Amino acid sequence: MTEPGRGVIRIRGLNKRFGSTHAVIDVDLDIRRGEVLALMGANGAGKSTLIKILCGVHPADSGTVEIDGAAVDFRSPLEACAAGIHTVHQIINDGVVQQLTVAENLALDEICRPDGPLLLSRAAITARARDIQAILGLDLPLGKAMSELGQAERQLVAIARALSHDPKVLILDEPTSSLSEAEAARLFALIEDLRARGVAIVYISHRMSDIRRLADRAVVMRDGRTRAEFVRPLDFDGIVHAMVGHRVGEGGRERGTAGGRTVVEIRDFALTPTSAPFDLDLREGEVVVLTGLIGAGRTEFADCLFGTAAPHAGTVTIDGKPFRAASPREAIAEGVFMAHEDRGNSSLVAEFSVLHNMTLPFLRHFSRLSLVSPDDERRAAGGQVADLAIKCPSVDVPIGSLSGGNQQKVVLGRWLIRPCRLLILDEPFQGVDIGARQDIGRRLRDTAAGRATLVICADLEEATEIADRILVMRDFSVVGGHSIDGLSLDALVAEISGAGTHATFA
Repeated sequence: MTEPGRGVIRIRGLNKRFGSTHAVIDVDLDIRRGEVLALMGANGAGKSTLIKILCGVHPADSGTVEIDGAAVDFRSPLEACAAGIHTVHQIINDGVVQQLTVAENLALDEICRPDGPLLLSRAAITARARDIQAILGLDLPLGKAMSELGQAERQLVAIARALSHDPKVLILDEPTSSLSEAEAARLFALIEDLRARGVAIVYISHRMSDIRRLADRAVVMRDGRTRAEFVRPLDFDGIVHAMVGHRVGEGGRERGTAGGRTVVEIRDFALTPTSAPFDLDLREGEVVVLTGLIGAGRTEFADCLFGTAAPHAGTVTIDGKPFRAASPREAIAEGVFMAHEDRGNSSLVAEFSVLHNMTLPFLRHFSRLSLVSPDDERRAAGGQVADLAIKCPSVDVPIGSLSGGNQQKVVLGRWLIRPCRLLILDEPFQGVDIGARQDIGRRLRDTAAGRATLVICADLEEATEIADRILVMRDFSVVGGHSIDGLSLDALVAEISGAGTHATFA
């Protein structure tokens, strides 16, 4: 194995401003060969901005970046790639082209090479794509448009393409946020192989389990500055303290409550013609987590409740009345709200401000005589910014100026503006730091009394933090249910990979 050597990248005095926001402040950092460097920090700490400077998305305002002793000043991602720096961004749509096919996305760097062939045949593109997806052992539908793939598959495409270039420096920003345990394990094995070959790896993640497994060194950013550095064995209490500036407690109210009266009754529900039917009750005041492997049917189940898909069979009642929404508009009108996993495509409007992204589904509520009241909108959005500790200068700034974690809080804040009977959150902690995760969990619990809450969550550490009850989905059916009190993680993991039959989980 290659021992970590001198720094491939040497950063000194780096600064970057966006208007009045000083996103990166006098950052010094060394990125070394044969080492996995965990770059950590709360949402809005400046991590993603720093990375975007390194990979040519943003120019620095001041400071120096050297690679192997030579100063560089990248003006485009292509220049960074040519120097051996390859990046997979947290917002996965920054790394793929939705309108192109999977094959074209996998071979995109070949297609766009300035010194490449003027024309590439479809057969050549497909052959190159097959070679690239083999790196991660993928078997994706190469002829499909990227827009037809799920978030996890798009993430795998971006990761495989980055790995195909024999990088000098590989930067991974929340790479496992949408991946199953098996997919993440394949990625970890490749990272360990790259480290052994002397590649420098910058790994950004809020998942402590990833950091424990991979990191040789951790550097913590807070408020745009580097605040602390840790080497193995990593001090995780110290890391969290450096990230948020104070000790983080459990937060939230007591878990394991019995819940109130039943809000949602689901009977003989079958998502597909071949999946086992299941029954399910969701109760007022209770936070229920639905977990399972990617492809188990969790999001498809939520889509049926929110009116973007239809089940094969079964009935749903809300407060004793039959419910089946044919569209999100109908679902919202009946008090069923949903925050999708893919916030970039399904939740946020990039051109809108924080305020208008929050109030968008409820303009009628903020209107009088068909005229929207800006004061009412501002009060509602400002209240959510305060309650969720959303880091933004004002509610009028563009949503794209916020960090990924704060964008996630805006999505949640939107659906907490108005009361509902069922709130569905699909991976609400994706890309969210531990402090923000507890802010979200606390807010969910503080507002849970008047509704049923269903949270879709693949990460078991996150699931056990928020849940009163955990349900397991496999093969498009709910196959198990567990109270948080006395939960056996071994039994839970076994059930996630086990077989299910028709069951009732009340």
